[in-house]
Amino acid sequence: MKYSYYPGCTLTTKAKDLDAYGRASAQALGFELEEIADWQCCGGVYPLGSDEIATKLSSVRALHEAREKGQDLVTLCSACHHVIKRVNDDMKNVEDIRTRANNYMQLEKPYAGETNVLHFLEVLRDRVGFDVLKEKVVNPLTGKKIGAYYGCLLLRPGKILAFDNPENPAIMEDFIRAIGGEPVVYPYRNECCGGYISLKEKELSKSMCDTIMESASGFGAEMLITACPLCLYNLNKSVEEKLPVYYFTELLAEALGVKEEVDRA
Repeated sequence: MKYSYYPGCTLTTKAKDLDAYGRASAQALGFELEEIADWQCCGGVYPLGSDEIATKLSSVRALHEAREKGQDLVTLCSACHHVIKRVNDDMKNVEDIRTRANNYMQLEKPYAGETNVLHFLEVLRDRVGFDVLKEKVVNPLTGKKIGAYYGCLLLRPGKILAFDNPENPAIMEDFIRAIGGEPVVYPYRNECCGGYISLKEKELSKSMCDTIMESASGFGAEMLITACPLCLYNLNKSVEEKLPVYYFTELLAEALGVKEEVDRA
């Protein structure tokens, strides 16, 4: 199976591990991530202004290219996934946005939200299947107590993202079980880490991350995994607890036996 792949800016700079381990794991699992040519930054934040078109166009271009190839569009970064999926919903359901975006881009065939947008974790759950993933594991993470940190962007708004139950998600815990680990469910796994306020309100963001870390540690987690580069950055700034934080793709690559190959590259 081949998917169009949108890596996003951070995965080519500060979050190269999230990308590299994801690509290697995809290959080990038998599906291909075909990077979209000449992709542009998604903007990082979904524009709430209903009259804002310019910052949505890069997402529309990526979605259009995937449609032209007849492929689903896969993302790894939580922020990219959030922005692209919400823009896709706009193009499908908001006539004014759809009309103005298509008028600006002058596509031969107007884009109307036809592309299916998937997060890498959804590919594992819905296309590969966690049972099949479990069979592919060669280095199970037996005995490791792992807390999933979802954050905000994968889960909300729930009806548009349709990723998992925003109040009680399970996809990352099921992923942890599939790679042989023991998931630790704790109260703050889907609470905000502070997000972009960490640039201006550093102490407030640290306090929010401390609460998350204390919650995970208190329930027995020995490490956290996330799909969001900004979440990983913020959680690593916690001053109260120092649980190690990894991208979920790193543990996946380790379980599949391809991590050392990536590390040597």
